[in-house]
Amino acid sequence: MYCDKCGICFGANYCPKCGNTNVCTPQPNDMCFLAEKELLWSEMLEDVLRQNYIAFLTKKALGIGMALKVGPMRESVRIYVPYCYLQEAKMIVESLFSAPKDGDCDEN
Repeated sequence: MYCDKCGICFGANYCPKCGNTNVCTPQPNDMCFLAEKELLWSEMLEDVLRQNYIAFLTKKALGIGMALKVGPMRESVRIYVPYCYLQEAKMIVESLFSAPKDGDCDEN
């Protein structure tokens, strides 16, 4: 199911984030929440999404006033992608931001 208020997909009959019960089956162009990252990391993710021809939308989490107060580098950015690209975009996020497992790096 899909909540158009939060932009998240889930398996229940109501949104686990906001409690919205007016949910529906996601459509291919519904903008779905992908990730929230600090400004530097969000710019890197945006670049990789562009390279993979995945459309996206960004929303700043703090807003301009708070960002000016705490500094722009502490700003968080929420990234949304169309539902039809959500699984591909999730794999990109996983590959970019997952911690390396033991044995992934060979040190000689």
